[in-house]
Amino acid sequence: MRPGGHVLVIGLAATGRAVVRRLAREGYDLVVVEEHPGAPDYARARQEAEILGVRVVDAPPAEMLAELAVTARLVVPSPGVHDTHVALRAAIQAGVEIRSEVDLAGERARVPIVGVTGTNGKTTVTTLIAAMLQESGVAAAAAGNIGRPLLDAVDDDVAVLVAELSSFQLRFAPTLAPRVSVLLNLADDHLDWHGSRGAYEDAKANIFRHQRSTDLLVLNADDDRVASIAANARARRIGFSLTSTPGAFRVDAGVLVASDGRALIRLEELPARAPHDVANALAAAAAALDLGGTVDGVAAALRSFARLHHRVELVGQASGVRYYDDSKATNPHATLTAVSGFDSVVLIAGGRNKGLDLGVLRVLAPRLRAVVAMGEATAEVEAAFGGRTHVVRASSMREAVRRAAEVARAGDAVLLSPACASFDWYTSYAERGDDFSREVAALLGDNAGERVG
Repeated sequence: MRPGGHVLVIGLAATGRAVVRRLAREGYDLVVVEEHPGAPDYARARQEAEILGVRVVDAPPAEMLAELAVTARLVVPSPGVHDTHVALRAAIQAGVEIRSEVDLAGERARVPIVGVTGTNGKTTVTTLIAAMLQESGVAAAAAGNIGRPLLDAVDDDVAVLVAELSSFQLRFAPTLAPRVSVLLNLADDHLDWHGSRGAYEDAKANIFRHQRSTDLLVLNADDDRVASIAANARARRIGFSLTSTPGAFRVDAGVLVASDGRALIRLEELPARAPHDVANALAAAAAALDLGGTVDGVAAALRSFARLHHRVELVGQASGVRYYDDSKATNPHATLTAVSGFDSVVLIAGGRNKGLDLGVLRVLAPRLRAVVAMGEATAEVEAAFGGRTHVVRASSMREAVRRAAEVARAGDAVLLSPACASFDWYTSYAERGDDFSREVAALLGDNAGERVG
């Protein structure tokens, strides 16, 4: 960090507010720019910042942004602020350091951090690791992309911090070195933002890039892309695998087994046993056991763990048809994983594509009774399945649910697993999932006694 000068914070949502609170307390001279000051709680956030002596600039012109960046000692962008942003371009050209909130948090943390990333499964595994540690008597808190900024959590009275880390947060993390890092899987995602597969993978690699030889990297031994980018990692490595791979956390004769051969839990005891559920359980166990977790604590957390909201969540059933909300599936890899857990599916897919190839979904055709295509990506969904399975269009969530119900048969799953972002019709995947649940409830109507909510 340059001596003197101000710290430029870009964005005053949850991340920016956490940065302001922390760095103002530490005595830094702060300038915050907010390019979209119309959010409902923005006036309060601005007031809080100004009370702390922070200068807040609303919707500055490009020239001012560039000047604020080149005269800064440090720039801290909110997640999702793109490399091409005028302030970041100016900072890079001028040699001004750029660091994310999670990078600042890693520097200030007083306890070990477990960093969890991957294309899919991050929230589940982050939650599981924290639960396993807590069940083992180790005080732990979950933070990061899961909801609470990591910088707010570093003063918590806990023994371990478990952080979900997105590629956006990891993009500017030049010093972050988790005590344990977990790399779950890699598939194309956010290519519209990162620009290329290589740039996306390079951001993900920051989760282990700065680890020491005494740290641990937990990685998916069944994922070639993970193995490729982690080949030169300095940390100790432990794999997890759905096969009986020696030396990995694995499944052996129907039992989840640690790398040293200790039995953890019988497969039949898991509340959810789809392949991705098992992989998540193994990854979480590997991380938890390295930081004081016990076999009993791991097993207890797994027995009581339910799938999270909007993640293949059963929201209703009638006439032998079950309705599942998997709105969190915002990329094809997540949808491939979700559909693989069912024998016969009516898939509701579409939304705003993130520059990804939806054609990879066509391999699902043998499991699909039909596809309901919706949102901006309707034509791309149709093209993915054209000639392979029946595809119908829907212009609203209500129509999508009703068209799906019309073609579903007893034993089918109607699955909202969009493979796309929600921002064409909704402000978040959660809002999309809630709308799906409401429409399912409205459809079931007189069958309310059969509903599951």
